Formats: sequence, structure tokens, C-alpha cells
Amino acid sequence: MREEPKQRQRRVLMIVENLPSPFDRRVWQEATTLQRAGYQVAIICPIGEGYEQREERIDGVWIYRHALPLEADGALGYALEYGSALFWEFYLSLKVLFRHGFDVIHACNPPDTIFLIGGFFKLFGKRFLFDHHDINPELYEAKFNRRDVFYRLMLLLERWTFRTADVSIATNESYREIAISRGGMNPERVFVVRSGPDVSRLKRLPPVPSWKNGRRYLVGYVGVIGKQEGIDHLLRAVRHLVADLGREDVHFVIVGGGTELDSLKAMAGELDVGSFVTFTGRVPDKTLLEALNTADICVNPDIANAMNDKSTMNKIMEYMALGKPIVQYDLTEGRRSALDASWYAKPNDIEDFALKIRQLLDDPHARERMGAFGMARIENELAWDYEAPKLLASYDCVFETKAPT
Repeated sequence: MREEPKQRQRRVLMIVENLPSPFDRRVWQEATTLQRAGYQVAIICPIGEGYEQREERIDGVWIYRHALPLEADGALGYALEYGSALFWEFYLSLKVLFRHGFDVIHACNPPDTIFLIGGFFKLFGKRFLFDHHDINPELYEAKFNRRDVFYRLMLLLERWTFRTADVSIATNESYREIAISRGGMNPERVFVVRSGPDVSRLKRLPPVPSWKNGRRYLVGYVGVIGKQEGIDHLLRAVRHLVADLGREDVHFVIVGGGTELDSLKAMAGELDVGSFVTFTGRVPDKTLLEALNTADICVNPDIANAMNDKSTMNKIMEYMALGKPIVQYDLTEGRRSALDASWYAKPNDIEDFALKIRQLLDDPHARERMGAFGMARIENELAWDYEAPKLLASYDCVFETKAPT
């Protein structure tokens, strides 16, 4: 009896520019899911604090890291950063090709320039999958508050990326609509794979009272400390809560690092709320979990704009996984994710944001009900275990695509 020929192992090269692996949780969850499903996986990414080793293998995944200039600021800075990244990504992709081989390039934006590498390798029979993390035209508008020649360039790069892609992955329905309408993708080749949390990592722990700094309540935030995350709104809400609403029984903890950390610390001092806010900087998961498990409520102060309205924030999912009630501005994808696990302030209304925090702190029954709803929603609908099969389905679609000849 003749044996069936053994199917060759599927091989994937993931390229991500803005965060190192395995620090980038979404990318790492995707990579390890593929590896456990029998794929050979390699990742190209930048170095970062705690991730300086240029080559290593973790959990069966090969990681190749490269240096980047300092984080960009202005057109020249972005050109330098993106040009340097593109050079190293192309160089390392050749190294991976000759060392391990790959069948698919899995590109994670931002920026929308990795299609240049994907397009080059498609000439040699490789496939290209686009993992749409951020809507860059809207991100540019949120950062610089204008629609100029660079905004139009962002639209053009996005369009070329979708046209190069054999399959694209969207993090939510809003992104899927953009892939189809603005990107011209075939709807059957656009898969929604949410950034569902890994519930085995987000463990519920006993509270640690020292985080409250001697006060009755703790309000928690976790995320990148950047310009468009709305932390300036949060600090002004703290000021209103303390100075105008007379609530001195609340402490705030802001967990995370980023380029605006020092300026926001200074802002807290200028607003005279420095003693009510703890900035942790970037911390290990153990410290993050201690702080969030101690929090009575958690907040997402992302400003209402086109970018944030259409984007799903990982912090929302993490709050829900830990059973924490949430206060955030009323944004489309924020509401789709949290539903009844959150109270929604009027968009960009700082006083209403502070008022919602006060009202929720004063309503323990609402906090308990909302926390339980959010945790059940994660456990029964949104955890990564429910998203992993969608990722594998997108790869089945990629491999059903006839490779270019």
C-alpha cells in the first residue's frame, strides 16, 4: 500500500515594527497559536527595553530583532524611522529566507510600508497577509490634527497595502469595513480576529492595599503613555474630582511607559494632583496585576476622534477579564467591546468623565454587576481561545490562494 506524501510544514514570517516580541501581546499570541498548530514561525521586530538580544528562540518561535532610531517626531523623523526599519526588515527577511524559509509574510502595521517587502517576495511565489492593527490615516490626523499631503500619503500607502494582501485580518468590525470599502478587499478574504486577552495570564489576585496610598478607593489605568491616549484628560478629571467635587478619598494609578511619561508627571504637579496619582512607568506583569486587582474601577480616557472611535483598545479587554467596571468616553468600538461592563461619559467632556467616576465609586452594586458582566463576556465570548480558530481560518484561506508564478 503506497503511503500518502507528507504535507510540508507551513512556514510564516511575521514582521512588526512598533513593539518588540514577545512584549507585543497580540503578535505573540498569534505567533504561539500558529506554532502550536504546527506552523514554523519567525518574527522580525525592533529591540526594546528588556528585549535587546538580536536573535533568540522562545517557545519554538524564532525572533530576529533590529535597532531603530529614537521614536519619530515630525516628517523627517518618521522618514528616518520608517526607512531604517524597512532596511532592516528586508535584510532580516533574507536571512530568515535562507536560514528557515517562509511561505507567508504576516505584516503587522503601523506603518503601512511593509507591503513593499511583501510585494517583492510575492514575485517569488510567497503570499502576503496584512494584520491591520491601526488605521494610520486616522492616527496621523489624531496626532497632528490636520489632513494634509501626509494624510493623503497615509491613505495611498493603506490602499497599496490592501491591494498587495492576499488576505487581511481586522481587529474589529470597523476595521473590516475599512478593508472592504477603502481598501477594496474581497469581503471573503477579510477576517475579524479580535485582540482577545489570554485569561491564563490575567489572573485575579487579592488586593494590595498599599496601592491606595491610604485612601479608600483606587482607580486604575493601564496602557501606553503617549500623546493620543487621553491621559491629559484623565489628569484634568482627577483635578475636577478632587478640587471641585471634593473627593479626596480616591487615588489613581497609571500603569505603563511611553514618550509622554515625564511631561504628564509634570502636568499632574501643575494641576496640584500629584499626590493623588501614582505613575508606575513600565512594570512587569506581576506589578500590573497587583495594581489592577486592587482597583475599584478602571478607566479608558481615549479622546473621541476618528481613530479611537473605530479602534478596539486592549486595556478594555484586560479590565473586563479582571472583573473591573469601566468608565470611558462613548466611542463606537469601546461600547461594542464593553457593553454593560462600562459607563459612558459624553465624548471629550472631562467634567462628565469625573462625575461618572464619582457616581460609580458610590454605587457598589453597579460595580459588582458590571464587573461580573465583563468577566463573563470575556470568558464566554472574547477571550483569545475564541479568536485563535479565526486566525487559523485566515491562514487556511491564505494557503488556498494560488501563489503567483
